[in-house]
Order: sequence, then C-alpha cells, then structure tokens
Amino acid sequence: MAYQTIDGVRVWGNPESGALSQAKTCAGHGQVVQALLMADHHKGYSQPIGGVVVYDGQISPSGVGYDIGCGNKAVRTNLMAADVMPKLDGIMNELARAISFGVGRVNSERVDHELFDDPDWSVYKQAGRQEHDKLKALAQNQLGTVGSGNHYVDLFVEADSGRLWVGNHFGSRGFGHKTASGFLNLAAGREFLGKAPGESMDQAPVLFDLDSELGDMYYRAMRLAGRYAYAGRDYVIRQVLSILGAEADFEVHNHHNYAWKETHDGAERIVVRKGATPSAPGQLGFIGGSMGDISVIVRGKDTEENKDSYYSTVHGAGRIMSRTQAAGKMNWKTRSRSGGAISPEQMREAVQQYGVMLRGAGTDESPFVYRKLQEVLDAHAETINVLHVLKPIGVCMAGADEFDPYKD
Repeated sequence: MAYQTIDGVRVWGNPESGALSQAKTCAGHGQVVQALLMADHHKGYSQPIGGVVVYDGQISPSGVGYDIGCGNKAVRTNLMAADVMPKLDGIMNELARAISFGVGRVNSERVDHELFDDPDWSVYKQAGRQEHDKLKALAQNQLGTVGSGNHYVDLFVEADSGRLWVGNHFGSRGFGHKTASGFLNLAAGREFLGKAPGESMDQAPVLFDLDSELGDMYYRAMRLAGRYAYAGRDYVIRQVLSILGAEADFEVHNHHNYAWKETHDGAERIVVRKGATPSAPGQLGFIGGSMGDISVIVRGKDTEENKDSYYSTVHGAGRIMSRTQAAGKMNWKTRSRSGGAISPEQMREAVQQYGVMLRGAGTDESPFVYRKLQEVLDAHAETINVLHVLKPIGVCMAGADEFDPYKD
C-alpha cells in the first residue's frame, strides 16, 4: 500500500504537520469511521484541504466548508488547439470580458434556470422569509460567475491528440458561502444571517446528526448548493464554447467540496470530502494543476487501495505556500502589498516559459505556490488511472489583489 497510517489517519504523500493535526482533531470528534489525507493535503478551516472524513450518520458543515460544491468541469471540443493558437490573444480577451470574475460580482445576463423552482428552497424558508429571499436573489444574480481565489477558466491542449479542451473550477459562490456560514451560525445558537465571530482554523468540526432537523436542513441545502455549482459550471462552459464556435464531444464534471451518502463495507456512510475527488471504480474525475503545470482526466481503479481510500483522490496539486507568503501582506486601504516571496516578474517569466497566455491572477496563484501535479498523482497510482494529460495554453482568473473571502 502506498499510504501510511499515522495515529489512525490514513495518509497519502508526505505528511504535512498542520493538516495532519487537523485530521487527528476531526478523527477524535463524532461518529468517525475513518479519517484520511490525500497527497495534496494542506491546512484548511477545521477539516484540512485534501482531507476526507467518513461518518456514521453525521454530516459536517465545517468539513464541507464555505465553498459548497466547489469542483471542476472539463470538456473536449471538436477543435484542434493548433487551429486556435493564431487567434488565442483575442479569444482570451473575449473570455476575460464575457465571463464575470471576482468577489461579489453579478452576471450581466439574467440566467433563468429550473433550479430556482427546486422544492429544496423551502429549507431557507425554515430559517426565515428574509433569509430565503436574500439568498435566492443572490443565487439568481451570481449564477454563471466564477469568483476569485484559485477559481479559473482554462483552455488546454491534449498532449497526445492535439485536441482543444476547456476546463473550469469554481463552486456555489456567495450563495454557498452564506449557506455554510448560516448553518454554522445556527449550530452556535446565532441567527442564520448573523455576524459570526472569527473562528479558529484548528477548531473541532461542527457536526449534525443527519436525522436531526438541522442535519436534514443542511443536507438538503448542501445538495441544492451543489446543483447550483453544477449549473454555474455548465453555464460558463457553454459561454466558452460559444466564443470558440466549438462543440463538446466528451465531458467530465465533479465536486470536491461536498458530502456524499455512500455504501462502504455494506453500511451507509457520509463521506465528507474537502478538496478531494471521488474516485469509485470506473468513475471519471478532472484534476487541475497550477497554471504552469499539467491537468489530468482520471478514472478510479478497482483495487484494494482505492477501497481503503473510501474511493477518494486528490483534487489538485496542493499548495506549498500560503497566499500571504507568496504575494505579501495586503494593505486594503492603499491596495498595495509588501513582503511577498514571489514577484510579478518571476510569475510572468514562469508562465511565458510554459507557453501559457494569462489573463488576471496574482502571484498567490503562481506556479511556485503549488506542488507538481505528477508528484501527488504518483502517490495515488494504485487508485487511479490517468486517461488524458492536458497542458494549459490559456488561463483566465480574477485580477490580482481581489479579496478572497473563503477560508478554504
């Protein structure tokens, strides 16, 4: 087996002390069946990123995190990358113009979607009419926007075939964030939309019994936020295909911040994956690297080690440098940074050397702050097969110095 067990936690890759400590804390609270760390793990809020916790009859809103349903979608187009390279500069300009990036942004187009007739919106009415109306309006305004942080829209060339692929990475936006904070507020006896005090990164997980009123409400709200995230990623991919004048002939779509009801060893479990991709035998996943690295399409193997992982794998390369370390401390009054380890010039040179046309992004998303994706994939070689290797040629993200409200 490629993993090691440390104080009961199954760990793939090189153990990172902060994330391991968080995983141990999670393992010690509630009805935990198993805690695991994928090879891209690093510290998150309460449950580590790259962390998986398997519960018996419980669900954790702090474990799923603030960006409920964050995930990836990738499609293979009917175009060859070589055919778009001569006009890539104009295409990237159009993507940056047409797609809304950044915190708090709303879509310039009103998007009607059957999701807004979903009966699970009634969960928010249980919290209050004002809460329901505010969150639904926010969700309607932001559907199809991408956000900030490490969220992106990318164009790729497949190494073997030369085909052009499109990929994106984002979640449920402000709607998911307010859903998460709302249920964490309710768990602490505060009002749903109340102001929460600053929470410790290393605090114990917040847990609901799934058969309790709050547990049922959160599970339904989380699933609604997950469907919302899927709808947003679908919308943005359609936008990109329209700009390209392309069609998709293959797609992969998955969450990596979510809680799933699954059957393991004959028993129903709740598997909370934060920054971890489901990888059941035959299941496809899209795993993104940094802007100066490969991304891959993978398929879960039918192996004992994959079973031991509760059919989970990495969601990306994993950070090795915090945003503040990379970009420096931000003074929001002067909108200037100081003390960063990575300069804009270093980042530009690295991206140009890799042959990527970049729109947006700060040094906190530069290739230097992430592991090499192949390293973490190698640690999971017995659990997944790599089907397609994708090299980025165009990367579009929110601009540098965009405030990122997400704790994970």
